[in-house]
Amino acid sequence: MDVMYERNISAFAAAALLLLSLSLGDCPTATAGSSLNAMAQATPPKKSIFDPPPEREPAMTLDERQKMQKELNGARDRQTPNAKAKAHRVPSAQPAKP
Repeated sequence: MDVMYERNISAFAAAALLLLSLSLGDCPTATAGSSLNAMAQATPPKKSIFDPPPEREPAMTLDERQKMQKELNGARDRQTPNAKAKAHRVPSAQPAKP
């Protein structure tokens, strides 16, 4: 009697562990077939990764670019005399008073 009781308990425990693992693991055998079918039915990508990117319009037109260059060059030229004067300034011979 004790042997039958132990077999029943071990069989029940094995069945419980199997059901628990399947419920926690989302039963991969049931979903594997449906995901494979979904992947087979998916449409292939329309463009290859080796295709060149589409043509884009430039960020600035040639006129805008030339205007911006002139403005930047003018700003640089206006800053240059001030920078040269600061760089070539001779330090005073007398130390600063504390």
